[in-house]
Amino acid sequence: MADFHQNGNITTLHNLRSRRPEQLTQEISVYAETRKITLILPCLYSELSGPALSDILDELSKVTYLHRIIIGLDQADEQQYRHARAFFERLPQEHVVIWNNSPRMLELEARLEGFELAPQEPGKGKNVWSCIGYLLACADSAVMAIHDCDIVSYDREMLDRLVYPVVNPTFPYQMAKGFYPRTGDGKLNGRVTRLLVSPLLIALKKVIGDRDYIDYLRSFRYPLSGEFAIRTPTLPDLRIPSDWGLEIGVLSEAWRNLAPKSVCQVEIADNYDHKHQTLSKEDANKGLSRMSTDICKAIFRKLAAEGTVFTANTFRTLKATYYRSALDLLEGYYADAKMNGMELDRHAEERSIELFAENIIRAGQIFLENPHETPFIPTWNRVHAADAEFLQRLSEAVALDLEEFT
Repeated sequence: MADFHQNGNITTLHNLRSRRPEQLTQEISVYAETRKITLILPCLYSELSGPALSDILDELSKVTYLHRIIIGLDQADEQQYRHARAFFERLPQEHVVIWNNSPRMLELEARLEGFELAPQEPGKGKNVWSCIGYLLACADSAVMAIHDCDIVSYDREMLDRLVYPVVNPTFPYQMAKGFYPRTGDGKLNGRVTRLLVSPLLIALKKVIGDRDYIDYLRSFRYPLSGEFAIRTPTLPDLRIPSDWGLEIGVLSEAWRNLAPKSVCQVEIADNYDHKHQTLSKEDANKGLSRMSTDICKAIFRKLAAEGTVFTANTFRTLKATYYRSALDLLEGYYADAKMNGMELDRHAEERSIELFAENIIRAGQIFLENPHETPFIPTWNRVHAADAEFLQRLSEAVALDLEEFT
């Protein structure tokens, strides 16, 4: 449903359905002649056989303005890397598959370990970081866009709307964050955003008081979306989180490095559906349980860096306040779903809230016991300062992998 509401903190760019999609595409194509656009696709090998990626490639094959597509491939052996190369060959654009598990890439990681700069854990954050490094080594793009490879409702217009705010030279935006409603199969989705992040930010404001950073995060309609576009000059100083706090971490970096007027959110789809994580109540290191803990830690760390003092009592109060706020919001979600003819399992929703409440305490304990924990991967500026040849070596390793395993 189109609207034109502005929250006053960051600009919201809506889809008012007043312009034909092909007009937007044509305008982007003109800008892209002098402001080259690169798309990054962080990908697990298992996603090649999933329900989404093949359709995503079919849609991307129609996009003529992309300068390059960088695919970061995780959890693949040599045979699977060869298969992935063949799988992505349908893309007409210049593209490259980075085999993150190749011997050459592992050797580069060992080289970074010598400088104590290597990423500490595998995952999406490390994948994105490596792809950004390759993009910086190419040094020929003005705009980087990124989205996930499990979007089952993908349409090329998502990419058009995502990149437009940052590729348009008359706009001031350095970063654009995508947003959309999360519905599917007659249900409200987006549990972590609805049931954790939104009530947690409300609770934090009640417990620790007003903070500009909290107001900033609350301005985003879908802060956990994996879709964003950013102008490349900001990338060398971007700290990428290595855990599930990636999306919140990138927003926090934008808060640290950019003025609010340089950040916007843009409506990219009428509906969005992708792979759903399990709650994983029995294992705190998996699924939404792990994700919720990492997100909480990311927010706590950023608030601490802004001068907020946390104690065990703070987290106990925060848990209680969060729980009440989440239940209050649940009433609204239930009414919204009911009015729109959708299902909402209140028992399952409350079970999620109970787990998230426990994980607020868990995240707080981890934060208090490890105050010096830095799950961020070093910025590429720091890597370059330690090893000025590393980006060139990264580019060469990718090229040699492509040549050897053709």
